[in-house]
Amino acid sequence: MKPLADCPAEVWRAVRGVLTDIDDTLTGEAGIAPAALSALGHLREAGVPVIAITGRPAGWSEPFAMAWPVRGIVAENGGVLLHRDGARLCSEFSQDDATRAANFARLQACAREIVATVPDARLARDSAGRLTDIAIDHAEFATLDDDAIAAVCDLMRAHGLVATVSSIHVNGWIGEHSKWSAAHWAVPRLTGLDFDAREWVYVGDSTNDQLMFERVPLSVGVANIARFLPMLAHPPAYVTEAARGDGFAEVARALLASRGGVPAGAVRPGA
Repeated sequence: MKPLADCPAEVWRAVRGVLTDIDDTLTGEAGIAPAALSALGHLREAGVPVIAITGRPAGWSEPFAMAWPVRGIVAENGGVLLHRDGARLCSEFSQDDATRAANFARLQACAREIVATVPDARLARDSAGRLTDIAIDHAEFATLDDDAIAAVCDLMRAHGLVATVSSIHVNGWIGEHSKWSAAHWAVPRLTGLDFDAREWVYVGDSTNDQLMFERVPLSVGVANIARFLPMLAHPPAYVTEAARGDGFAEVARALLASRGGVPAGAVRPGA
């Protein structure tokens, strides 16, 4: 990884939009970081579309899809697309109703086995809002060590699930959707643009962002990605100086500066 400050201005000038993770990328312990929220607002003012792609559930994501200045949120690692239509929230799914119903039963069976057999394993507290996946808490309200996290992933895969580890949860789902497929789905749907990875920046913080780090040339890890670097076969191209939402604000500053400057007082760390 190179420091974000080393990214050439001409690279930024080719960027048409921002794709970003949410947990520990936009947020901190108290919710979305003020600097990140300010950055989102200034990006919108500059006409730069922002789409968030998260492992969080649809139910958790709904209010933020309405309140934050983003084009939309793809929840559950590509399973559910949430976006505004005026004052109305729209939900779309990557799988049809029959497929989701059949998968739901398999997901719950897997969750029951994990909780019953992996010591200290607990469902994430946001599980009630999940429609297409399951999540085991490893760092939000509960703690699992590396061996337990590996055991959870092994059980998920034994049940035919895709398993990924975010900064707070182990997520599992059935199907070929991912953060990468979410970008191909959401960008045309929400912006009218064909998705070309060379024209977007992706910002993330953990192993469940690895596919995007590998495939999006301008990929950025916020500084707290340091915790996950030993587990990444494909780290991001650049890393911010600041962590979490303040790191995201660094990305916004660099992008806005390439377009002629940052609005006065905009997106400063801690703002």
